[in-house]
Amino acid sequence: MIETYKTKLGADHPDTLTSMNNLAFIWKGQGQDEQAFKLIEECIALQTRILGTNHPDTLSSCAILREWRTGELEDKAPVDQSLNL
Repeated sequence: MIETYKTKLGADHPDTLTSMNNLAFIWKGQGQDEQAFKLIEECIALQTRILGTNHPDTLSSCAILREWRTGELEDKAPVDQSLNL
């Protein structure tokens, strides 16, 4: 589907960027984290260039990437077994 948007609307079209963002979410939800991270990073680069750094879509994508990275770091952090939770 993303290729259709790129072909019909162009890679720089805001709807194409939205589709890229949505696809990154789908991949993340399916556990395809590496692909999701790459796609959201590509999307952010394009959003920054096309929409600007302060555009709501760019800011939202950046916040999501930060959240994903934070979650990834938390998942890799050693668990303190002494807490007995």
